[in-house]
Amino acid sequence: MNPVIIWFRQDLRLADNPALRAAAATGAPLLCLYILDDEAAGDWKMGGASRWWLHHSLTALDASLKGHLVLRRGDAAAVIKSVMRESGADRILWNRCYEPFAVARDKAIKSALGDAAQSFNGALLHEPWELKTKGGTPFRVFTPFWTAMRQRDVAPAQPAPRNLKFHAAKSDKLKDWKLLPHKPDWSKGFDWTPGEKPAQAALYDFLDDIKDYTRARDLPDRDGTSRLSPHLHWGEISPRQIWHAVRTHGHSAGSETYLKELGWREFCAQLLFHNPALPTKPLDQRFTQFPWRKSAKDFRAWTQGQTGIPIVDAGMRQLWQTGWMHNRVRMIVASLLIKHLGIHWRDGEEWFWDTLVDADLASNSANWQWVAGCGADAAPFFRIFNPVLQGKKFDPEGVYVRRFVPELAGLSDKHIHSPWEAPQPPKNYPAPIVDLAGGRDRALSAFKGLKR
Repeated sequence: MNPVIIWFRQDLRLADNPALRAAAATGAPLLCLYILDDEAAGDWKMGGASRWWLHHSLTALDASLKGHLVLRRGDAAAVIKSVMRESGADRILWNRCYEPFAVARDKAIKSALGDAAQSFNGALLHEPWELKTKGGTPFRVFTPFWTAMRQRDVAPAQPAPRNLKFHAAKSDKLKDWKLLPHKPDWSKGFDWTPGEKPAQAALYDFLDDIKDYTRARDLPDRDGTSRLSPHLHWGEISPRQIWHAVRTHGHSAGSETYLKELGWREFCAQLLFHNPALPTKPLDQRFTQFPWRKSAKDFRAWTQGQTGIPIVDAGMRQLWQTGWMHNRVRMIVASLLIKHLGIHWRDGEEWFWDTLVDADLASNSANWQWVAGCGADAAPFFRIFNPVLQGKKFDPEGVYVRRFVPELAGLSDKHIHSPWEAPQPPKNYPAPIVDLAGGRDRALSAFKGLKR
């Protein structure tokens, strides 16, 4: 039999992989292909942290495939044409991606190959076009979207196919892609193990504590979140696997809250699908006229965790050191950048894109627009987090701040979130780069002008 190509993308797993299962069901030998197609993504090609994760995830996938993963680099359409010609393959199967550039690329490939190409849903609980308002339009508000989503059944997760047969083909060497950082190696603090098996282990570790998730997810001083987001983005685990594992584990307030987080991920995906300009243009068109500030100095201080605001600096340093940031803190640092500093949300979005191991175009752009108040179902612009109060509420003993901002370790709990008020402020920690009250007033004034 001629081989069948299974094109791996953001589905780097064997279990609950619809395209792989369909390919295996043909009985033909499988040519397992991954293509590094940087050009298709344009401005949104993978950032440094994503490339680190990809290297290790491909290593794990290759081991699961017993060394039969074929790596190629270049324009996906050209690579596929070449591989089909070399191998004699007459079919190619893949799981869909929903980024605008991926949709355009895949449509062109399908048009060229006709019935030889087939795609499946391996990344979402429901397709972006399946859930609509009563008026037949895509949802712009999360609560009715979630209500509609909860009324739909989720397809069962399928086990990995057994006794796979493989077709060998010429492959690039992963090390030649140079996905890992060097000189300097900024990934030394990354405490992650990419791959399908670690993803499953992380899920079941999380289930042990899920009852407390509603409260614990807001506390950055403890491991109260699932930490599944990078595994989910790279498809090392499917949303169906997570959904059914949570449902069968037992009902609790924590489990319902977590399922709702999966719903938010779906909401972001359908927002991007129906609004391809989401990463660059505000959904609320008024914000195209917003008077954003340009300050390279302030932005650099923010990226380096040197704003003088402890909870913000702790978050930005956690991001740089580990490739990830606690979700509550993500909202706090984004609010400070956008509202107190008045810097464009796109600048923050691009920094997160480069530094997060779970950088996902839909979630990243939708969440930055949410904080900025210009997206779908957005927090109103005048909702401005006070980072000092946020720190006191969610890191009351300063455990999180002391971990990532060690120069403040000697301060009392009373002053850990406002060191400038301490009798002897640390000399090796900067003063705040913005007056919080003044920055808030400036933001509100700009918004009032926008409304007029």
